[in-house]
Amino acid sequence: MLQDALADAGYPERVLVACSGGPDSLALAAVAAYFARRGHVDGHPISVGAVVVDHQLQPGSAEVAAATAAALRELGLAPVQVRTVDVAPAGMGPEAAARDARHAALEAAADDTGAAAVLLGHTLDDQAEQVLLGLARGSGTRSLAGMRPARGRLLRPFLGLRRADTLEICAVEGLDPWHDPSNEDPAFARSRTRVEVLPMLEEKLGPGVAESLARTAAILQLDADYLEDVANDTFGRLQERSGTELSLPEAALRELAPAVRFRVIAKAAAAVGGQQPSYQRLLAAEALLRRQGSAGPVELPGGVSVYRLSLAQLLAAGQSAPAGVPREGARCGKLVFRPQKPPQE
Repeated sequence: MLQDALADAGYPERVLVACSGGPDSLALAAVAAYFARRGHVDGHPISVGAVVVDHQLQPGSAEVAAATAAALRELGLAPVQVRTVDVAPAGMGPEAAARDARHAALEAAADDTGAAAVLLGHTLDDQAEQVLLGLARGSGTRSLAGMRPARGRLLRPFLGLRRADTLEICAVEGLDPWHDPSNEDPAFARSRTRVEVLPMLEEKLGPGVAESLARTAAILQLDADYLEDVANDTFGRLQERSGTELSLPEAALRELAPAVRFRVIAKAAAAVGGQQPSYQRLLAAEALLRRQGSAGPVELPGGVSVYRLSLAQLLAAGQSAPAGVPREGARCGKLVFRPQKPPQE
């Protein structure tokens, strides 16, 4: 699996393993170390280092990070870095805040070492949990598509491997992985999903639930990527900018398929500094297209207001009708997206 991931990434010459000391990432480090000792993958040269991120969220985390770094050096990985981060929730959950801090540290380590790829130890079980949590939260296609095998420099070569397999790799290699107590802490939804929900589903529905959920993610990734490409092209074609504001022609928006229209509206909000809107907020913004005259504003997360300007209002303000509006849409105006606060200098 690691060979396939590196081949798909173009055989990067220098890679880093992101290792917490847990069985998944430690098993990945052991497999990567095998290729590091050989010095090549399929005839392509490779060197493998590692990075351990200390989130400082548990007592003794520094000791765990140091012990993990020592184990990685014993495997022959070099260089091995320990990166200490401060996790600040800043309006998001602790898991999301930790993930953002970790990814920033991994990117910085890759920059410092010249690594073209960072290997993450997520398994098929992690993917199944991700999809199940997305279902429970009523998320959209992108969330249900789960984690990507590759995203930028981040590679996940173990997404087809079960967690039991990584434990076996550690046992065969004589490695003593650290078991994160938060993985069984019922305070976290992911932990409850791992310890209680998935085992219950396997018991009630029969074996293969985790594989089915992971397969669902793989299928939805293709759909999500296609819709994302269409939405990107459509947004690029329709957007009109004026200072800090951005507008979209109402008639053209109405002609779009709903799956594309919602994505284009979300992209417009992000383009002026907003955050990903919830489905309810997107519905509220999209509903402006079905009202007569001026409507709004609708507030979107991240400090963005969206409102509808009718054609009469545009002409009264000395503006021309939106480009590309067909004759039957002559009474249409545009949706305007405005940041509530000017951007910081």
